[in-house]
Amino acid sequence: MSPPEPDSESATAAREPPPRNATILEVARAVFASFLGIRKGQAMRRDAVTIRPQQVIVVAVVLVALFVISLIVIVRIIIRAAGA
Repeated sequence: MSPPEPDSESATAAREPPPRNATILEVARAVFASFLGIRKGQAMRRDAVTIRPQQVIVVAVVLVALFVISLIVIVRIIIRAAGA
């Protein structure tokens, strides 16, 4: 008796290496591009495989916090300069 033939989908999935995890720099670049609304389709498809949702959430929260802090600092500098 010969062993059963695996279907083509499971055989293909078994041969492909698991997708690698994205680096923090790749996640930050993808989130920043999303903030600006610019993203190439090929990069978006690649990111969909390598970036986990948890990574996007953490990096997005950090980048938004940095953006808000930088706005507060800029406004305080402008107000201080206008009062002098």
